[in-house]
Amino acid sequence: MNERKAIIAGHLCVDITPEFPADFSEDLANIMQPGKLTNVKGVRFSTGGVVANTGVAMNYLGANVELMGKLAMDDLGHMVSDKLKSYGVKANISWCNDTNTSYSIVLASPGHDRTFLHSPGTNDTFVFDDLNMESIQNASLFHFGYPPLMQKMYENEGSELIQIFKNVSEAGPVTSLDMAAIDPLAPVGQANWEKILENVIPYTDIFAPSVEELLYMLDRDMFYELNKKAAGQDLTLILDIDKVVKPLGDRLLELGAGIILIKCGTPGLYYRTGSEKVLTGIEEKLGFSLPGWAEREGFEQSFVPERVLSGTGAGDTTIAAFLTSLLREFPLEQCIQFAAGEGASCVEAYDALSGLRTLEEIQLKIAKGWEKQNLLA
Repeated sequence: MNERKAIIAGHLCVDITPEFPADFSEDLANIMQPGKLTNVKGVRFSTGGVVANTGVAMNYLGANVELMGKLAMDDLGHMVSDKLKSYGVKANISWCNDTNTSYSIVLASPGHDRTFLHSPGTNDTFVFDDLNMESIQNASLFHFGYPPLMQKMYENEGSELIQIFKNVSEAGPVTSLDMAAIDPLAPVGQANWEKILENVIPYTDIFAPSVEELLYMLDRDMFYELNKKAAGQDLTLILDIDKVVKPLGDRLLELGAGIILIKCGTPGLYYRTGSEKVLTGIEEKLGFSLPGWAEREGFEQSFVPERVLSGTGAGDTTIAAFLTSLLREFPLEQCIQFAAGEGASCVEAYDALSGLRTLEEIQLKIAKGWEKQNLLA
């Protein structure tokens, strides 16, 4: 196990996922009609959110991980705690009694993107004081995820999120931030996300949002234009990397991000890195050099999965593979390949963890000629 400690903090929940038959073809919009009964096969209860998905995945991949999340003293909270213990990963949990443990009902039918019914619960009450700073000071990496699903993180122009990243950055670890989908009609959709990013990115070494999340935050006109053009389909399938994604990378570099990963769904992963000076600062925090990492840019096409059951956790496990391989001092190119390979592995299962491959298994599969998808050509 890699002795460099990684703290994975933020959103933690239970994912409740009904299993649809493999030949199920009905549109999810139809099965949500009032009074309609739809037969499914079984149901999976699994830990969810970035703390469980990214954290447990990194533990599986050999990283030295400590989890930090918030649960309620209810049945679901104890279920999550017991499940994390069964994975053999250290969990530094903050407990409360005034709300419920967060949960999501994940509707993932074959051939369709996921639909979520989500209760934020304890995640809406998570604040800086729920972190264990003593433990964080002894870590090499701090990864935080899903502030759009955590009310205190986007209230008051993200003051709580900014406090977290400022204090953690000053404590020493490399800081890493992931996002989550935003409901435009909810209060989170009205938050000034451009202002929040302007204030938190200067304290963020690694930033890993999806392209949809980033467009909503930084270029809302383009977000709506692409959604209209996609006509209900996945907008990542009509992306122009040079015209849409690259300008987002430019903007993030201007804000001060050091390493940028923009998840572009099924097509792949865009990456961008900062100057030698910026990367030197990250090297000093990590305690080892990153030769060949500065001023890099590229798009890594995704690998073809053996089957597609659900996209649940694919983004989280993509980042888990990247962060773990970074801590193991792999070159940038391999870190990106591991990330793409783990994302493709994840979709082969209904939950975020059952489809995981080790970095060595991914490396072998790539060496044997793992086929790439070419969806944006």
